[in-house]
Amino acid sequence: MKKVTGIGGIFFKCKDSQQTKEWYKTHLGLDTNDYGATFEWRDAEDSSKKCTTQWSPFKDTTKYFEPSTKEFMINYRVDNLEALVNQLKEEGVTIVDNIETYDYGKFVHILDNEGNKIELWEPVDEGFEK
Repeated sequence: MKKVTGIGGIFFKCKDSQQTKEWYKTHLGLDTNDYGATFEWRDAEDSSKKCTTQWSPFKDTTKYFEPSTKEFMINYRVDNLEALVNQLKEEGVTIVDNIETYDYGKFVHILDNEGNKIELWEPVDEGFEK
């Protein structure tokens, strides 16, 4: 079973997320929206499949990264989230919450060996087109 298939997103804390999005839009040309910026790319094994990676600044007071105290969180794309979570539980990995399902995929959070919160995402890339 494939585990991580790519980077799904880069999330980081900042003092003013709106101003940060504007800075990146103005100076680096990111096409920002309320959530940050979405980068589209093609799957290496199936070039007809469009994929996405999310870039998102969060206000420095966000609780979303907890229980980690780090200023960042990485989202990893995975193929079969439910099977992976079952395997991770067997391996003693801390699962922070339950799997949640949205139009654009399934999500769950885990902690790595140093307490960094990681977001795992089984994407439905077509969900971004709605």
